[in-house]
Amino acid sequence: MVIDLEPVFNCPGKYVDIDYTIDLTSEEYGGAFPFAEPVKVKGRIQNECSVVELCAGVVFPFVAACDRCASSVSRQFDFEFRHILAPSLENEDSDDIICIDVKNFNLDELITDDIFLSLPSKFLCKDDCKGVCAGCGADLNREECRCKKEVDPRLAVLQQLLDN
Repeated sequence: MVIDLEPVFNCPGKYVDIDYTIDLTSEEYGGAFPFAEPVKVKGRIQNECSVVELCAGVVFPFVAACDRCASSVSRQFDFEFRHILAPSLENEDSDDIICIDVKNFNLDELITDDIFLSLPSKFLCKDDCKGVCAGCGADLNREECRCKKEVDPRLAVLQQLLDN
């Protein structure tokens, strides 16, 4: 969504309401396409005392494989973002203020970046997920490992006594 924000920047008290969707279903994340449906974006860009602030919230379902056991997990995410917008910056190294083109501000790019930065770096089906066994591939959340336990070579002689 491209917005002309020049009227907002030129008039304190002016605002633009935002209510639309971004289609991220073709966006790849972690080797998959986890956005099951478009992301709902709702918020406002407002000029208060000559400071233009973007306040936006996003809601979307997210379907991905657990990073430990690879089972499919669906979650509903709800994030809120706040940014101060400016047409130019005196100090280019500001992390608090985003420099934008007021005539052709592309809101989709900013919201998409915010979404990807807010997603968890590790996606788990549950906090105590045990994962899969590296040897036999058993899902340790559902079944016991089927691997034969290796005996310490120093204790192999004792194991032979137990076997007899």
